[in-house]
Formats: sequence, C-alpha cells, structure tokens
Amino acid sequence: MSSAEITNKTAAELSQAMTAGEVTSEEVTQAFLDRIDAVEPKLNAFLHIDAEGALNTARAVDAARAKGEELGPLAGVPIAVKDIVATKGMPTTAASKMLEGWIPPYDATIVERIKAAGMPILGKTNLDEFAMGSSTEYSAFGATRNPWDLGRIPGGSGGGSSAAVAARMAPLAVGTDTGGSIRQPGAVTGTFGAKPTYGVNSRYGLIAFSSSLDTPGPVSRTALDAALLQEVMGGHDPMDATSIRQALPSVTEAARSGASGDLSGVRLGIVKEFATGEGADPGVVAAYQSSVDALVKLGAEVVEVSCPHFKYGLPAYYLISPSECSSNLARYDSVRYGLRVGDDGTRSLEEVMAATREAGFGPEVKRRIILGTYALSAGYVDQFYGQAQKVRTLIMRDFEAAYESVDALVSPTTPFTAFEFGSRTQDPYQMYLADLYTIPSNLAGGPALSVPSGLSDGLPAGLQVMAPTMRDDVSYRIGAAFESTQAPLLSDQTPDVAGKEVAQ
Repeated sequence: MSSAEITNKTAAELSQAMTAGEVTSEEVTQAFLDRIDAVEPKLNAFLHIDAEGALNTARAVDAARAKGEELGPLAGVPIAVKDIVATKGMPTTAASKMLEGWIPPYDATIVERIKAAGMPILGKTNLDEFAMGSSTEYSAFGATRNPWDLGRIPGGSGGGSSAAVAARMAPLAVGTDTGGSIRQPGAVTGTFGAKPTYGVNSRYGLIAFSSSLDTPGPVSRTALDAALLQEVMGGHDPMDATSIRQALPSVTEAARSGASGDLSGVRLGIVKEFATGEGADPGVVAAYQSSVDALVKLGAEVVEVSCPHFKYGLPAYYLISPSECSSNLARYDSVRYGLRVGDDGTRSLEEVMAATREAGFGPEVKRRIILGTYALSAGYVDQFYGQAQKVRTLIMRDFEAAYESVDALVSPTTPFTAFEFGSRTQDPYQMYLADLYTIPSNLAGGPALSVPSGLSDGLPAGLQVMAPTMRDDVSYRIGAAFESTQAPLLSDQTPDVAGKEVAQ
C-alpha cells in the first residue's frame, strides 16, 4: 500500500487494514509523518512534531498485534492533539509566549486514554492563543493556513487540528470547543467536528480558557471516525469535578446506523432565527438549503421552530467567556506559572508582573482579559456577568422547548466560508460573528457537530446538527446519514496543498 493510499484512508479503514495485516501501524505512522514533511511548511498546522514517539508507539502496537493481543478499534491509528491539552514530556504552549517551552509532567486524562488505546501521537497542533479566536491568526507562533486556499484562515481556535486532518497529515485530531472552536474550523476546512455534551469528556489537563464552556472533542473526516475517537476519549473522570458519571448511548452504533441514509421518523427543527441567513454568505445559505432538502429526501420531517433568545447568545458569550478567562489567566503572574521577564532586581513584584503579562499575552488575550475583568468588577458584576448568565438560562429553555417537538435542530455551522487573512482582525465584532451559530450549544451544554455540506465558490461549508443533552447519538446518526449524501463531494478529495504557492 502506497503512502498516498494510506493517508487518503479514513481512521476506520486504516484500522481494518491493520487488523487484516495489509499494513502495519509503523507504515501508517511513517506515511503520515512523510505527508507532514511534504506539506507542513506551507500550512503551519503543527507547533511540535514527535516522530520518534509516534513511531515507538506504532512499533509497540505492531508487536502486540503480532502476539495476538486484544487491541482497541483505533490501536495503531495516528492522531494529532491540539496544543492546549497537556502531554507529558511533549511541549504544551497554548500557542502563547507565556508558556513557550513548557513541558508538562503529566498527561491530560483524554491523552492518557488515547495512549492506552495504542494511538501514536504525531504532535501538537496550532491554535489561537489560549483558544481565543476564530481564525488561528492569534497564535504567537504564526497563523495556520487553510489547505483549500493558502491565503485564507482555517478557522479557530482549532485551525491547526482541522487543517492537519483536511490536508491528510493526520487521520484524526483532538480539538476543544468553547464557542465553536471544533465546529467552525470543521466547516471552513471540510472536516467533521463534534462538540460532545459538556462533561462527557474530561477537562483535566486542558489549559483553561472558560471553564463552564470548554469541551474537548474529535476532529475527523467522517462521522464514524469521530464516534470511534469519542468512545476512546469519553467517560467519567474523578479528576474533573464537572465530569458526568452517566454513560452516553453508543455514538459508534449511531454513526453506523446513520450511514444507511435512512432518517424515517426523525423530526428536525429549522431554527427560525438562523434560517434567514442574515449576514451570511449567499453560497452558505444555498448550501444550507440544499442540505435541508437532502435531509428531507432521507426521510426526515422538517419543521420550523423558534428559539428567540439565540440572538442574544453572542453578547452573552462575550461576557461569560472573558470573565472566566480573566479569572483563569490570573495565575500567569510571573510568580507561579509561565514566563517571567523584567526581574532585574530593581523592579517591584507588580512591575515584574505587568512586564511579564505585557510580553507574554497577545492582543486578543489582553482584550478578553480586560473585558472580563471589567465585567466582574465591583458594581458591574450583576449588570453584566449576572445578566449574561440569565440569558444563558433562557437559551437553555429555548433548547428544552424546541426538543419537546423535534429530535434535533439544524442550522449552518458558520455564516461564511473561510475569509482572507487580516480581513477581520481589525474589527473584533466581525471576527466574533464566525461563532454566531455555534455559541448557543456551548451556553446550553448540549452536543452539536458540523458535517461538510458542499462547496461555496470552491470553499467548504458546514451543516450543524444540535441534539439534546446526553443524546450525542442522535446528532451522530443524523450527521452520518447526511454525510452519506455528501461523501463523493468532499470525503474523497484532498486539497492540493503540495501544488500551491504560499503568498509572501
């Protein structure tokens, strides 16, 4: 099997090939490392590559398979991990100067589970600093480029993970989703991205941005691949106080069931407030309408539902998440964590702290810290943060009311396709609009995923599927069924990264 054949296979296909003895994990891992060597210089999707560690894991899996040991369904399948997840012995920077060069002494729980499953970790992927952004332009170590168009963003904050999977540098990746940071990059790179129910995947070992919103999840090319990874990552963790003890219904079974393309008896809600496509690219609206038509042809019943408070999700999110970010990032004070500059013996602690935070944090992180600190300040906490939490409750009630009459909700994933570098960095509000459709699910805590839904002017768009809390299986079934109508369009195409020139 050639390297090109290997890197174009899905994770499930690679697993089957290894089980059948058609290829070894070492050969698979080396093929992806070779692919990284070929295209990574044009994309900057990785902040660290661990070729030796990945190959050692692959060889260990091959030896275990040769001995007839029982292995998990993803044993030997390589994976990339977003660089906001702690990895023992491997740099973890959150794409920030504040943590440059930091090597954790422990693994995040989800990394422990990935390692226990025998999955070689190829390296750590790029992101917006501390996961704050929608374009990966705010990485302290350079922006990641979209494999479909090197002059455009790959989404954010998890643009490195989505670009790595889209460019066939990894069959799977780990992302984190605070306001859409798995789904929005998935939409603009033509990959499958899932945000599980909050609390289903452990946050232990994640570098905190917004603790009530941060959710790790899978990035892949197919619903089945994402489901297989979710079942590796998920499960109760006593190290995480927000971890849910209840087990999810099998998302792998749901994905396999959905692949038949039968949605008979499924009732889908079109979110009235998102259906108009106000402010959205015409091509995105057209792709969404075609997606709804495809779901109807699969047997789904589609009705319009109103979620009147969704329109307040964006302002509520940009009060809640900066407030929590301000609290979480207070630990980077030049004393306890991270960078320390200006300590020449002549400055006070306060001066060293100010110099360190000025040097260590980038512009978007500073913006959100300032906004969050103000929202939490005396005299304003009830007016801003408290009111935003009330809106959050209203959004939860909108979801609950909608799910009384429908099984799931659908919408576009993002209002527009990948935009050009620099086109939105001068206007933060225009950047924040990238998460307009994804934020409500984070505020409510329910599962949501993005499925590739075709091309708009040659660039990918995404369909978002939202489901009730702990019913991730519903979203996977619908996502897999819809995916069966789209497979010829995106799943078998590889963006021609190698043949593209990077604009200077």
